[in-house]
Amino acid sequence: MTEPACRVCGKTGGQLVLDLGAQPACDYFPSVDDPGPDPVHPLQMWLCASCGLAQLLADPTVPEEPRGAEPAALVAQAADAVGRVANGGLLRAGARVAEYGSPHGGSWLGLLEDRGLKPVADGDSADVVLDCFGLMHAADQAAALAERATRVAAGGLLLLQYHALDTIVRLGQWNALRHGHYAYYSTSALTSMLGRVGFRARRAWEFGLYGGTVLLAASRNGDGGALTGDGSIPPLLSRDTAGGVNDPVTLGGLQRDAEAKAAGLRDWLAAERAAGRTVLGYGAASRAVALLRWAGADRSVISAVADASPAKQGSRMPGTDIPVVGPDVLAAHPGASVVLFVPDLLAEVRAAYPEVEAAGGRWVDAETLTPAGVSAGLGR
Repeated sequence: MTEPACRVCGKTGGQLVLDLGAQPACDYFPSVDDPGPDPVHPLQMWLCASCGLAQLLADPTVPEEPRGAEPAALVAQAADAVGRVANGGLLRAGARVAEYGSPHGGSWLGLLEDRGLKPVADGDSADVVLDCFGLMHAADQAAALAERATRVAAGGLLLLQYHALDTIVRLGQWNALRHGHYAYYSTSALTSMLGRVGFRARRAWEFGLYGGTVLLAASRNGDGGALTGDGSIPPLLSRDTAGGVNDPVTLGGLQRDAEAKAAGLRDWLAAERAAGRTVLGYGAASRAVALLRWAGADRSVISAVADASPAKQGSRMPGTDIPVVGPDVLAAHPGASVVLFVPDLLAEVRAAYPEVEAAGGRWVDAETLTPAGVSAGLGR
């Protein structure tokens, strides 16, 4: 087997830190009538010893995920982020803006237009180039970042939002590893990547989304313009060091987290079944695919997964026979235990479907297996 090469620096020295085995593509939702078996592919995280980028080792899958419903938490975070950047004096009315968005949906352009910024055509230069969870979907990380940097006009601003690797390690978010997600950024690795394209990280804002995300603002070396440092970057770099994001042994703890959390879900589902309780899921998210497969879950223990996205309804969870249905299934099963696969949805689903708790049911975090409001992670 050819030794892996880093997606940024091209070096071959590195170490496998997480191996989830053969998994179905987490963006492939077959029809509920499709009996399978679903094709499976290796799902592994590799840490580059040279530049420190944690990355997907290989991905033979073809992205085709149906567009999901945009969570209210994501919408609220976008508005918060735009407001913070604007309050920093970095969003000038009349400035040109280009956006690289996530293929999973969501856009900040409307919010930016409301502040007087003008979107440009694909490929045109812009005063503000924004990437919100888009960069991680590029197989060639070096080329993708270079493309974004090239489009930043003189004196302009590059904004990059990412799910921080120190969060993934600290919270044991092993199922952040997915096909189609090629990179998992620590602030230290991303600032190094920016240096390769002649940019310097100047400011950062942190958010509770996904347990801990960062919006990083960068500009060209020697061309800060209105973007000057505010002391927000060094603490993130120090946190990376303290959290061991460049240590393969530390990252290897994600393997133990995967095994423990899958076993916990398997045992909990068995106990719920033995007690005669109906279990439903909520959120047909890609992060749930490996968890369900490792837990050996099927429709005998989870009757269905509800999801608000019409594009996913009528399909089944990859690698299982669990159907994806509309949220009306919640009212049809009063008193059920509802496993929430996306904890950030808690406030939204609680408000939208009060019948769950009104009938004596409960929302349960898929990873901590604690009722809603008990886990600190659910209360973010």
